[in-house]
Formats: sequence, C-alpha cells, structure tokens
Amino acid sequence: MRRDDDRQMSGKLVRLGLGSAERTEAALALIARAREDGIETIRVLFADQHGVLRGKTLVADRLGAALADGITVPSTLLLKDTAGRTVFPVWSDDSGIASGPMQGAGDILLVPDPETYRRLPWAPHSAWLLCDVHFSTGAPIPFAPRTLLARSVSRLAEAGFDMVAGLEVEFHVFAQDATDLDHTDATMPPRPPATRALAPGYQLLTEVLYDRLEPVMDRLRRAAAEIGLPVTSTEVEMGPSQFEFTFAPAAPMVHADNLVMFRTLVKEVCAREGLHATFMCRPRVENAASSGWHLHQSLVGRDGTNLFIPDDGTGPTAIAGQWIAGLLAHARESCLLTTPTVNGYKRYQPYQLAPDRVSWGFDNRGAMIRALFAPGDPASRIENRIAEPAANPYYVFAGQIAAGLCGVERAMVPPPRTETPYAGDGDTLPATLGEAIDAFEGSAMFRAGFGDDVVDYLVRLKRAEWERYLAALSEWEQAEYFGLY
Repeated sequence: MRRDDDRQMSGKLVRLGLGSAERTEAALALIARAREDGIETIRVLFADQHGVLRGKTLVADRLGAALADGITVPSTLLLKDTAGRTVFPVWSDDSGIASGPMQGAGDILLVPDPETYRRLPWAPHSAWLLCDVHFSTGAPIPFAPRTLLARSVSRLAEAGFDMVAGLEVEFHVFAQDATDLDHTDATMPPRPPATRALAPGYQLLTEVLYDRLEPVMDRLRRAAAEIGLPVTSTEVEMGPSQFEFTFAPAAPMVHADNLVMFRTLVKEVCAREGLHATFMCRPRVENAASSGWHLHQSLVGRDGTNLFIPDDGTGPTAIAGQWIAGLLAHARESCLLTTPTVNGYKRYQPYQLAPDRVSWGFDNRGAMIRALFAPGDPASRIENRIAEPAANPYYVFAGQIAAGLCGVERAMVPPPRTETPYAGDGDTLPATLGEAIDAFEGSAMFRAGFGDDVVDYLVRLKRAEWERYLAALSEWEQAEYFGLY
C-alpha cells in the first residue's frame, strides 16, 4: 500500500500540475476497489470529438501507473472524421491547430477520472475508466469534449446558476443477419450490416409489443442499473424495433458521461446477443422512424431553487424566458452541435414529432422547445427536442449553456409561443449539415464563448465529412440519370 501512496504522490500527473490530494485519495481508493472486484483488465477511455469512446485496455496491475502517470494515445484520434480519416495536415509544419502541438501524429495524454470507474456486468472481469484529455505538456486541449463542457459549467456557475438535465434517448435494436466480416466489408467506414426488425412498429407504447421486446429491454436496463445509470423508464417507441430510455435528472457532466456510456453499453450488450443497436438518427431501412434525443433542462440558483417554476400559469419566469430566448436566437448555429451528422437533418420534417423550425410552445411536441411549467411544480423545465441521439453530449450541453446563458446575460425576451409549430413564417432549422456548418462558423456568440480555436476545429472536422458526402454518388443519381441520358 505504501508503494501505491508513493507512486500517486510522485507520478507524472503531479509533476505536470494535474494532481491534488483529493485525486490521490480517490486513486488509492480505486486501486483497492478494483482489487476487491477481481478486475483483470481496465478499459481506459475518452470520449472523442464524435462522442465515441476510444482508448486502451490495461491489465489490472497497471492501474496504479495509469492513475499516477496517465497514458498516451496518438493525437490523430482527435483529428479524424466519422470515417476514421485524419482531416488535419499532421505531416506539415502547421497542423491547423493553434492551441498546441498536433504535428507528426504525436501523443496526447489521457488523465483518468477515478469517479468514472464502472465494472461491466456483461464483461465482469473488465471495467471502464473515463479520462480527460490533455496535450503531452499537461496543458488542456480546448476542444476536447470533457474540457469544453467543464469550462461551460464553470462559466454558468460563475453567473450563479447550475443546470439540471434529464434525458430521453431513442434508438433502434435490430436482428443482425450476418457478421459482415468478409474482407470486402472492411471498408472505411465499414460496410453497414444487414438487419431485420425485432418487432413491427407504429404501435407507440403498445403493451403486447413491449412484452415481445422485454428480454432485450431487461438486458439493457439491468446492465445500465449495474453501472449506476439512472434509468427511469424503458419504452416502445413509434417505429419498428425502436426503443426509448429515459433518465432521472442530473448535472450536465454526469449526464454527458452517462450518455456516452449508455450508447456504448447498448451497442456492446446487443452485439454479444447477435443484435445490432444503432443511434443513427434515420436508418436507411424500410419503414424506419427517425430517432431523437430530447434534452430536459432547468436552472437552479445558489440556494438550489428551481428558477423555472412560474408564479402563475400565464408564462415562464423571467430567467426561463431569457434562457428560452437564447436557445432560440442561436438555434441554427447550435445545430452543428445538436445535429452533427448528414443524416440528422432528414429528421427535421413537419408532422413527425420533430421540429422543423425555431419555435417554442407550452407542452407542444411539434415545437423545438416544449415548455413544461406549472406553479408549484418542482419539475418545471423545458424540453429541447432538436438533438439527434448520435450527437456528442459534451458539445450539446456546452452549446445549450452558451446559448441559454447568452439569453440571460442580455435579458432577451422570447418570441410569442406557438400553437402551430409547422406553420407560419418563423426561421427554419438548417436543411443540411452544410448550412449548419456555415451558421456555426459565422457565430459571434460561439466564437466569444468557446474561442476561435474550438470553432475552427469543429468546422474543419465537419466540413471534411460534408464534402465527402457531396462527392459520393448516390443510388438516387443512378436511378434518376443512368437510364434517361
């Protein structure tokens, strides 16, 4: 035990100024707990720019060293698009990253957070450990997802507020017809698997369908509960093989960690059962419904009081109105964060329980922001229905905080609420990822709140993805022109 103490108090992270007495105590407690749990391997992970967990697996004897010294991974993991292509010029003198060294595919440093340790019920000899990401010098990487959200939460706290968030996440689970492991399937990105539905759809919340899907629901629910995720309900959603899980309220960083863990849990548990789970917004399979991620949010003051509880039923509180106004004013430029894929914009269609324009309304599921206020109701909140479930939750929360806080700081007034969210002359949401990129790139608010380096990084990353999409030949083009001309 003494050797563990010495290692933690004299390791690389302490020398780089990234240690503390509290962290040393937490690290020692974690080493003891992992031993008690009989853990053989630790999956030391970080959420990348796409909200995907990546990292290395260490044997349990190396846990102490990882907690004391961190571990290194190639910096290019932060520079890749969704196909795994490095889109920054790392072999040139200028990598395109102003805030720190990224040339030569050198190392970045993963700093484990002992509070994120989770023993995996589907692999009980293994555990997860999430990390913050730093340059090898110990300096923070401003566009690293956890770092950006931590800064945003601190800024909100400095203004006298904390956010409370609740999650509703939709996704699909399909039967998988084949393993798709032929050499010809090993493309970049990999060839999508062939799938079948587990149950017919368009029977929202039907008891008989729930019973049919309960074995899968139970497997996922139990795994989530065993790693401490606060699941409150498991539901049959609208489409075939479409699920929804909801989560109890928590702080933004807690729920951002929860969501990346939940998405990974679902995919890993389902894969072990021969199933394919996807959080893709609108899968290209017959009769599929679009999936959304509905983000509930409210603000509490320093005394813990919910600042969204109205005094009467006539409208939102001043703070709630300002927060709504900020979210609406910056909705279009926020879409790069809430809807970061080409596919996600195909959900923004009228009469599909998804927004297609910038609006808010009382308990209106067609509006972008659904207000759920009632005098005396401690759960008074808003529900932002704009995001897709594939979004990086750290970036989503950071964007919501930046936009909402801008509304509060400038005492913005929300527009009149809507009763007809799919009608009128209100601003429409971006129709494509390309429109969203342009809006985000030109956002003075995000450049002031996040910094130019973060904005330029995300723009370059997503523009590479958008340009690949534009260059790809589609089945529509082949059907439309190949025989006609």
